[in-house]
Amino acid sequence: MTDWTPTRAEGDRILAGFTPRMGRRYANGRNTDRGPGAHTAVSTLSPYLRRRLVLERDVVAAARGAHGSDADKFVQEVFWRGYFKGWLERRPQVWTAYRDGVRSDLAMLESDRRLRREVERAVNGRTGLACFDAWVAELAETGYLHNHARMWFASIWIFTFGLPWRLGADFLLRHLLDGDAASNTLSWRWVAGLHTRGRPYAADAQNIATFTSGRFTPRQSDLAEVTRGLEATEPDGLPPVQPLRPVVPPDATRPTALLITDEDCRVEDFDLGALDIRGIATLASSHLRSPLAVSDRVCRFEDGALADAASRAGAAPAVMRADDPSALAHWADRTGATQIATAYVTRGPLHDWLEQAAPVLDARGIALREWQRDWDAAIWPHATAGYFKVKKAIPRILERAGVA
Repeated sequence: MTDWTPTRAEGDRILAGFTPRMGRRYANGRNTDRGPGAHTAVSTLSPYLRRRLVLERDVVAAARGAHGSDADKFVQEVFWRGYFKGWLERRPQVWTAYRDGVRSDLAMLESDRRLRREVERAVNGRTGLACFDAWVAELAETGYLHNHARMWFASIWIFTFGLPWRLGADFLLRHLLDGDAASNTLSWRWVAGLHTRGRPYAADAQNIATFTSGRFTPRQSDLAEVTRGLEATEPDGLPPVQPLRPVVPPDATRPTALLITDEDCRVEDFDLGALDIRGIATLASSHLRSPLAVSDRVCRFEDGALADAASRAGAAPAVMRADDPSALAHWADRTGATQIATAYVTRGPLHDWLEQAAPVLDARGIALREWQRDWDAAIWPHATAGYFKVKKAIPRILERAGVA
């Protein structure tokens, strides 16, 4: 797909069209990157799942309903998103280190001309390595890359070009329509050997040739030999697991301002009728992904998704942008609300921004309250170590989520 319509209806259409392929066809073909406009072996639902225009629960239910156990591989891949989200909730220090590290790396470019030149060559697709340059072009033109291509891209960036991994992660986050703080950060850390300590992912020439169906045929000498990851850069290892932060749902007795963000564009799933809603606003936040400019394609998709979500909530919203955090308090105050109700905001740029807004909200007597989906509540307690712990718990999680 090269064009994307950011609505729930379009997500449902893609889901229905791909459901017949969620079984063995997906398991057999999912690793092949066929290039722009030809990603037929994978669902391309990720931009919709990222904003919950389509729900993970519904996707898994469709797969199991159509294919039974033949859909196990597809179901397991859907669970990776929930695993990464929960893992970062349990280790928020990793997000903070990434965020601060990006700023440090960008500052380093100001004083290191050689490094700046090498990074510019990479992000402009002028490295001379055909597969990498083609992925840069596809990313810029479509806002999407096949998952296998993302792994090769990250490995080549880190090990072949020797560039700072956080700058590569930042580049993808600025351009991916499905860009997500947890999935993007932790996927790059996984390739670098930081997530699963000491087990980096090495891009392999034959693997690239095989799983691009011969579109690219790099020589093995074009790629670095990877013998170790970057674990020495974090000698203290992974930070300790933290308790999940408590979730306080909206109070039905308080006048409420409803805030819609691209964390969850299905607010109609929550019990809005139980609340005294005085005002509704959408909050654009994609520009917070990076200190650098975020792709216009990403921002347009977010704007469309938020508008679609507001239309399904049955109101013409105030349209806000996450700039001055005090503006959020001013808006809620003008509506007469004493609480803001929104879907749970996971660790990442928007969560950071809301933390900046918290003192102003508190000073005006405005509480921030969140709904948490049962899907997340079922997965995140298991997301304390590697993915296997979540994978093992999938049958119990599905039972808890009501997916037979």
